Amino acid sequence: MRSDKAAPIVTVGIIAIIALLVACATPQQRAERQQQKAAETALAIDSMRLHIDVTMMNTLRYGSRNVTSDFYLELRGDTLVSYLPYLGQVHGTVAAYGSAGQGLNFTAPIDQMTKSNHKHGMTRLEMLVHSKEERHIYTLEVYPNGQAYINVRSGERDPISFDGSVKTEK
Repeated sequence: MRSDKAAPIVTVGIIAIIALLVACATPQQRAERQQQKAAETALAIDSMRLHIDVTMMNTLRYGSRNVTSDFYLELRGDTLVSYLPYLGQVHGTVAAYGSAGQGLNFTAPIDQMTKSNHKHGMTRLEMLVHSKEERHIYTLEVYPNGQAYINVRSGERDPISFDGSVKTEK
């Protein structure tokens, strides 16, 4: 009977050793994944082929809200594709023409862009684009880990920002 009791103890011991070995390998694998993500993100920025999936909307008047995975922002060379929700006050011609309910959904050429590098590997892209009715300034802050922050300013709307992550091709 003693051998029956010893078998589960040995099995638990073996499982504990395997778990310890896997845990020891994890930091190295995590570091490799982080380096790979940083390289993929840098390549996406340099090639101006960037896709950001948006997860959070931060409004001026209504606080922060989670959004569905359908919303995104893309850079395709010298073109900006904006498929973003909007919640806030709309003024002037945008409100008068009734297109305020469409969100920030348009594809437009980038009129002007500046790129700068900052602390912790963050890259800031500031772009001036014109949609059908208004001028927008999009500011993207992209970090090596793939996290991204988007700020949108316009003369016709309250400012709004978004949190998301860079989607890289595998």
